[in-house]
Amino acid sequence: MNTRTTKPPQARPDPTRLIRPEVETEREPTPPMSVHTRPRRFPAVYYGWIILGVAMMGMFMSGPGQSYSVAAFIDPMLADLGLLRSEYSMAYLVATLISGASLPFVGRALDRFGARLLLPMFSLLLGLACLWMGGVRHLLGLYLGLAMVRCLGQGALTLISTWMVGQWFIRRRGTAMGLLGLGSTLSFMIFPANNMRLIEAHGWRGAWTALAIGVWVLLCAPAVLLVRNRPEDLGLDADRAPTPTGEDSSRAGTSGGTEYPWTARKALRTGAFWRVVAALATAAMVTTGLVFHQVSLLAGRGVSKESALGLLGVQALVACALSLVGGFLADRFPPRRLLSACMVFMAMAMVELLVVDSPWAAWPYSILLGMHMGIQRFSGSLTLINFFGRTHFGSINGIAMALVVGAAALGPLPLALSQDYLGRYEPALLGLLVFPLASAVAVWSAHPPRAPESPAAEVPAAA
Repeated sequence: MNTRTTKPPQARPDPTRLIRPEVETEREPTPPMSVHTRPRRFPAVYYGWIILGVAMMGMFMSGPGQSYSVAAFIDPMLADLGLLRSEYSMAYLVATLISGASLPFVGRALDRFGARLLLPMFSLLLGLACLWMGGVRHLLGLYLGLAMVRCLGQGALTLISTWMVGQWFIRRRGTAMGLLGLGSTLSFMIFPANNMRLIEAHGWRGAWTALAIGVWVLLCAPAVLLVRNRPEDLGLDADRAPTPTGEDSSRAGTSGGTEYPWTARKALRTGAFWRVVAALATAAMVTTGLVFHQVSLLAGRGVSKESALGLLGVQALVACALSLVGGFLADRFPPRRLLSACMVFMAMAMVELLVVDSPWAAWPYSILLGMHMGIQRFSGSLTLINFFGRTHFGSINGIAMALVVGAAALGPLPLALSQDYLGRYEPALLGLLVFPLASAVAVWSAHPPRAPESPAAEVPAAA
């Protein structure tokens, strides 16, 4: 008998088990894109770089309110209006002081409303102020016009541009601030010669009108279209590094990795604020005096007027290069160290000026002064925002700039008094030399402040 073994019946495969394991679980539907779920970066470029471009244009177009730009209009306006040089100078001094006094209020408004509202508004008003200057007929009109262009150009636009970069960058803030300084340097290099050409072609009234159109086209329009207050408004994070520790935490105004919202009132109670402001005020006062009297200072040492004016271009080029190099270094070293170094450069330039005896010897003086100017333009504001954070930076920087503008207004006076009453500049130069040296020591020893709830108000930082 043949026995045939039969295989037990196999169960038929369940069709539902044929589905791949990785797709067995139903996926959750993708939520719709909203402002709060946008990517953390734009595909091509971080939007902060676009903001930096607008901020650089803001620094550049502050030119109509800057001393180097207004200087081109002095002689033709005096000849046409029949004013004395002393009357024009007094109007300019009053306008500068008003500009400085307005900055704390501009800073407070900036923290509250942001650059998206204020930058288009102030650029529009600066254009109108330029039109006013083109229509000046008498001394009172000159007082009002200079006050407007100084407040809106030299004051507000500079403050707003710095605030914008401070809000959008943290990890690369030094590099961004260094690039921002290029806007000022290019403005210094381009506006004086451009104003002279405009005056020759269209007269001083037509030149002011051309400046108004330039402000509206080059700054007001981009400000309306492109400016956003903070990266958080676009669902982005600021260009942050990983959570900082040690001195880096203090540099960013943080405590335990969280940025402490320093108010202006609290910042004013710290020694760190006043040490930084002392360095900035010294830089403004001494640099203004040296540049204002440069032709006369170097003429007494065998340097022709043409060579002295040409050295202003050398200073601008060196400042341009140092803005880039210094910004790169500021991302790697505490900015207050760079601020201290630039004060040393100023002191060295003043010593070199005391021993200049030929046109060639004036070159080291110009190079050192340019190095100081290039680093100082960004290191002060960078130190303040790293110390006190982004939240109230407008108010804090506004107060600092007000004091700096006041110091700059006094800058030419000591040198002028020394020349008028003593017949030489050396006594004033020796007296002023104390200020950058003392400021260098003060800002080098400025410790990043701790948040008020910390046991100590300030803590030493690593060298």
